[in-house]
Amino acid sequence: MLVVCAASVSIVGCEAPQRSRLIHDLETSRGDRSFRSRRHDTAATQEATVAELRLDGSSTLDDYLAYAALNNPGLEAAFNRWKAAVERVPQVTSLPDPRFTYRYFIREVETRVGPQKQAAGLSQTFPWFGKLALRGDAAAEAANAERQRYVAAKLALFFEVKNAYFEYYYLGRAIEVVRENLDLIEYLESVARARYKTAAASHPDVIRAQVELGKLEDQVNTLRDLRGPIIARLNAALNREPEDDLPFPQEIAHETLTQSDSDILALMGDQNPELRALDHRIEQAEYEIELAKKEYFPDLTVGLDYTDVGSPPRAPGQGFANPAALRSASRFGSGAGDLIDAYSIGRSFRRGDRPSDAGQDVWMVSLSMNIPIWRDKYAAGEREARARRLAATGDRSQRENDLSSAVKRALYEYRDAERKISLYRDTLIPKAKESIESTETAFRSGKATFLELVDAERSLLDFALSFERALANRGQWLAALDRLVGDILPRATHALGNDNSSDLDSTEAKVN
Repeated sequence: MLVVCAASVSIVGCEAPQRSRLIHDLETSRGDRSFRSRRHDTAATQEATVAELRLDGSSTLDDYLAYAALNNPGLEAAFNRWKAAVERVPQVTSLPDPRFTYRYFIREVETRVGPQKQAAGLSQTFPWFGKLALRGDAAAEAANAERQRYVAAKLALFFEVKNAYFEYYYLGRAIEVVRENLDLIEYLESVARARYKTAAASHPDVIRAQVELGKLEDQVNTLRDLRGPIIARLNAALNREPEDDLPFPQEIAHETLTQSDSDILALMGDQNPELRALDHRIEQAEYEIELAKKEYFPDLTVGLDYTDVGSPPRAPGQGFANPAALRSASRFGSGAGDLIDAYSIGRSFRRGDRPSDAGQDVWMVSLSMNIPIWRDKYAAGEREARARRLAATGDRSQRENDLSSAVKRALYEYRDAERKISLYRDTLIPKAKESIESTETAFRSGKATFLELVDAERSLLDFALSFERALANRGQWLAALDRLVGDILPRATHALGNDNSSDLDSTEAKVN
């Protein structure tokens, strides 16, 4: 019995380091909610509070991520689910509560040593060897799975912030580019009207300029109206009011990946939090299978009982003090023999002795166990645990296939954005600028029409917008890859390169 107690206590004690490790991970990850900048080796954990952190025109993407990590309620909910799972471990690794029983005998039970008045007992159940340890291991794996879900929630939040941030950046740049082109078309329309008055230009040139002007005004209004929904989307991730204003981002980092596609896929298989959560689910199912096997063995219960025993009633007096004995002796009172007989009778009727253990309370130690005879039930529990493991294994394989496909698509979109950036920066935009210059020269000499000049300006506008779109898309797909892999991928930061402005102001000056 002492061996059983010692073994059970040791089982409970061995879970303390495991719980301490989980608590340490939980406390350490509190810093993740305040966002650790991983782009710079010297950056410290930002401990800014909501009151201290402000988003203004000088705020960077890292500032937005820090704000979201501090304020997003969904991330807070994921963190608390992980915290709740950690607190499950000490619950399943502790012994069952001792059981105290009390009995009061309404009608006392008479025994040889006296009446039983009341009784009390204390018992403790000890699960079979290894049950508590397996329950703790299964709960710890469940807590680790919740931790990975928290990491996945954090990555999803950061992706949403980055995606909306880059979209907001593109919107600001698109409004700026279209407005520049709008200013140029307004000037060209005034030039066309002035030349029409002097018969240097035809009336259709004026109409074409006005039509183009109307189209650009509509495009600017559409882009301006789009600002509200994008701000609301960004504010939702930041846990701000939808109407709260945010300034346009002034610039974005120009980054490229430094790893091959195969290396990125390998990192995804190792670090993706969804896959790691499923790995912990598989481990949890393994422990649950072993635990189901333990159900075939009984649990032991050790008890200590106490019974309150009262004193027995004293027998009536005997010997010569007994009147019945005296009367018997008087009948035999004649002669010495009769006196001896009377003395013998008196001795036989002396005060009776009590039992040596009369009135003493009773202490009793008990040992009991359940009898696991319904083996079909335990076999079904084991089959259930095995089915859960197979399900988790299948989920893991399917999810890895889906993630691999998503990584391939993200890499394609990233490479495509990179190709378009190079195309517009190095080829199309410079060619469009040359086309405007040559068309402007021909227009001034009368060899090109006003429509050709407007078409050249429209081409430069389209290329400039497409270039800004490709820049934003590259940042968005890089953010998607970070989320899919489960970490910020190594990347190189570089200058944008050639001047990619549309040069609309310089063109205006030339036409003038």
